[in-house]
Amino acid sequence: MFRYFSSLVVFLLLFGKMNAQQNPAATDSLEYKEKFGLRLGVDLSKPIRSLLDDTYSGLEIVGDYRVYKNFYAAAELGNEQRTFEGDNIQTSTTGSYIKLGGDYNAYDNWEGMQNAIFVGVRYGFATFSQTLEEYRIYTSSDYFGPDIREEDVEVTGLTSNWVELVAGIKVEVLNNLFLSANIQLKRRIGQNAPSNFDNLVIPGFGRTYDNSSFGTGFGYTVTYLIPFFKKAMK
Repeated sequence: MFRYFSSLVVFLLLFGKMNAQQNPAATDSLEYKEKFGLRLGVDLSKPIRSLLDDTYSGLEIVGDYRVYKNFYAAAELGNEQRTFEGDNIQTSTTGSYIKLGGDYNAYDNWEGMQNAIFVGVRYGFATFSQTLEEYRIYTSSDYFGPDIREEDVEVTGLTSNWVELVAGIKVEVLNNLFLSANIQLKRRIGQNAPSNFDNLVIPGFGRTYDNSSFGTGFGYTVTYLIPFFKKAMK
């Protein structure tokens, strides 16, 4: 996962550098105008994974709004369906999630550019259902073969919340069109789970583990900036 992420990061950085060389700054300018507006798009990793992985289906809408020179309000809204197949259990998860927070752009752009090397924070909340499809009864001997019970028990109304740190880059590849790559470190705050098995997957958070409340994620997004106005910057 991180090998592909790092490759995309290198590509975007090189593209941004070429774009910067084609749009040199006016060094004698004391004031110029920058675009402020709403940037909307999708996380490409989820529909691509949906095509390649029969156990997964998902879509995420992403957006941010520039509130100050280097600060952006950001949000993600998504839906995921995933089947988890473990050694002794198989479950399916279906639900929606929302993540709200903000980003800080640490990249000092030349005049007319809006590329970003950013860090951010999100609060995530998911509502979902879990279905226990089958499980294996533990026995000390497999002489009679594995004892697998097939079930179709659905538990609805489940919720979970978490916080996450985000880091990534955005590059303007065409006028107002951006490609981005990011990684996420997540910390689960709370959840409610079925009484007879755990939440093995949480939409928006991902895979869970008994001995840790942390998770990771990544995203590749394409977004389009809808400029609302231009503001003079020094």
